[in-house]
Amino acid sequence: MARPITLFTGQWADMPFEELCRRAGEWGYDGLEIACWGDHLDPNRAATDDDYVAEKLAILEKNNLKVWTIANHLKGQAVCDDPIDERHRDILPDSVWGDGDPEGVRQRAAEEMKNTARAAKRLGVKTVTGFTGSSIWKYVAMFPPVRDELVEAGYTDFADRWNPILDVFDEQGVRFALEVHPSEIAYDYWTTVKTLEAIGHRESFGINWDPSHMVWQQLDPVGFLLDFPEKIFHVHCKDTKVRINNGRNGRLSSHLPWADPRRGWDFISTGHGDVPWEDAFRALNHIGYDGPLSVEWEDAGMDRLVGAPEALEFVRNLSKYEPSEAAFDAAFSTR
Repeated sequence: MARPITLFTGQWADMPFEELCRRAGEWGYDGLEIACWGDHLDPNRAATDDDYVAEKLAILEKNNLKVWTIANHLKGQAVCDDPIDERHRDILPDSVWGDGDPEGVRQRAAEEMKNTARAAKRLGVKTVTGFTGSSIWKYVAMFPPVRDELVEAGYTDFADRWNPILDVFDEQGVRFALEVHPSEIAYDYWTTVKTLEAIGHRESFGINWDPSHMVWQQLDPVGFLLDFPEKIFHVHCKDTKVRINNGRNGRLSSHLPWADPRRGWDFISTGHGDVPWEDAFRALNHIGYDGPLSVEWEDAGMDRLVGAPEALEFVRNLSKYEPSEAAFDAAFSTR
């Protein structure tokens, strides 16, 4: 099934937008999933400035690129997080950080997410990807013991903070796709179920399917596609290699940096890891997903200027699988 293949610009925010567009166009990408940081996109400006929007679209067109999706993970993270601390200071602009008062940070982050929906509409984009943050991620180890009321309060906090944001998404005709990911309100299968329930299964809220974060948690990423077919709003193509079979490496990574061999897992070049890509693409065909396939390059052990075009070819090759219920039944007969 022919789907556009895009490059997520979040890991390229150190590179000027115009230069990245030139490279992505030369490599053969169909478009970009544009991150709202670096000089790639200012959602506050794009929400109101016609000339700014026209300039971004002109740069894309010059390089034979389109945009179907924009991303605002960094500001979305600050909407619900508790605590708000030095980590957020490192990823947030001054306009959101302000004086660092935690509730002020959350409120300003929420306002930028509303403007991100407005910016998306003006760019002709239907989907925004990102994070939500979580006030209860700090309890994930479950010790000291966590009362049920504390967990429930976390989902209530999420709903209270995100429903007004999603109201603006609804007004603009734009969808929000949460990347199910550690540190978010939805980080695995059952927390995804709980998150969707917390906001009444709002039509404008869905999933940015990124299998890499599922594989290292020992989740079935294909099961997400089959169980949440109506909520798969966007797809990230990013791979993971699990390395826990020596008795020393653990899945929680031991506070070690990317690519450290003592970690239990790492992001790795797409197609070189443990994600079951062929099954995933057959499942995407089965559920009728026809949106972008966005390469998220995050392999600390490879030159990104080599890896990004290599990943494009890998994903393009997977796209050869045409929708076939017979092939799907054969592939999943034992699932």
